[in-house]
Amino acid sequence: MRIPRRTFVTRPATILTPDPKPPTPGPRIIRALKNIALEEFTLRKTLLAVLFLSMATFIACSSEEEIPEAQAFRFVVYPGARYLGELTEATKRAHKVINPGQEPPPTAIYDSDAPLDTVIAFYAKEYGYTEMPANSADTPAGTYHWRDGDLQTDVKSIEELLKQMNMPTDVTKAVGKYRATYLPPKPGLPRVTIQRPYFDSITSQVVDRTLVLMTR
Repeated sequence: MRIPRRTFVTRPATILTPDPKPPTPGPRIIRALKNIALEEFTLRKTLLAVLFLSMATFIACSSEEEIPEAQAFRFVVYPGARYLGELTEATKRAHKVINPGQEPPPTAIYDSDAPLDTVIAFYAKEYGYTEMPANSADTPAGTYHWRDGDLQTDVKSIEELLKQMNMPTDVTKAVGKYRATYLPPKPGLPRVTIQRPYFDSITSQVVDRTLVLMTR
């Protein structure tokens, strides 16, 4: 199953004269904006550090309600998928570098030789979606969507973080385009990132398999 590409039409920009005294946002709005910005930044850097996923655009998960910690929680594993223990642990270490003193959230990373669309369809069904995701340009932040990305562009943005993690990654080998899909969390289920291909920061290789990253 192929994900349809959409054609976008550029419209003339509308120039607005700013109000000399714009209204001041209330405290609740300011707090909400700060929380959104912080979660987007944190989650993006954590995932980029290991998988070089451009998550600022692709994982804007902060608009979702928090799942209560006491609620039952489980990972849905694609049949036959291979558990990537080293990448999972590296992701947790990246979280600790970004957020010292905080325990990383439950995280699990798998990959499969199954086609990207097949894996997406499996998780879409598990999460109650009846259609394939829309392009990220057409969806609000934090919703079910897909996007295209560039591995080299992503890795260049987190070279400093890789150094802090003491990872001997050869970033010059992160070459190629990828397509990825994001599913926001559901009660008892984690947020899910599905991507193909992906860059393995431990072996410094582009892997032509479908990666599934699940994190609370």
